[in-house]
Amino acid sequence: MTAMMLDDSEASDAELIGRARGGDRGAFGKLVERHYGFVYRAAYRWCGRKADAEDIAQDVCVRLGRAIRDYQGNGAFTTWLYAMTLNASRDMMRKRARDTAKADAYGAYASIAGEVPADDPADALWTAVRLLPDKQRDAVLLV
Repeated sequence: MTAMMLDDSEASDAELIGRARGGDRGAFGKLVERHYGFVYRAAYRWCGRKADAEDIAQDVCVRLGRAIRDYQGNGAFTTWLYAMTLNASRDMMRKRARDTAKADAYGAYASIAGEVPADDPADALWTAVRLLPDKQRDAVLLV
């Protein structure tokens, strides 16, 4: 068992993907563990809230479990994973907009508390980026 863990930690993404596509749960778990931080950071930059970024990252992990067999390997795995993260982020924001519209239609007050530490200038920048139109925001986040 220890040899298997060493193999997983030293295995390339391509090896882990191949094994995960074949149903190896350990390889899939290592792949998720290896890239979870990347997914979380991309989600946080897109939505700006820790709780939402965690929800998006978890959603991406679930989607990855269903979609790993469809990964063709034509591009970098992280590029594919990034696109999946952006799609999950957009889906969450659309759902939030629908839920807010429903709540407003029934006269309910819907508010979302922001998490903006006052001492971090990077947060002000990301807040401004999130106010851009979708395509411009995506371009900035890609860079």
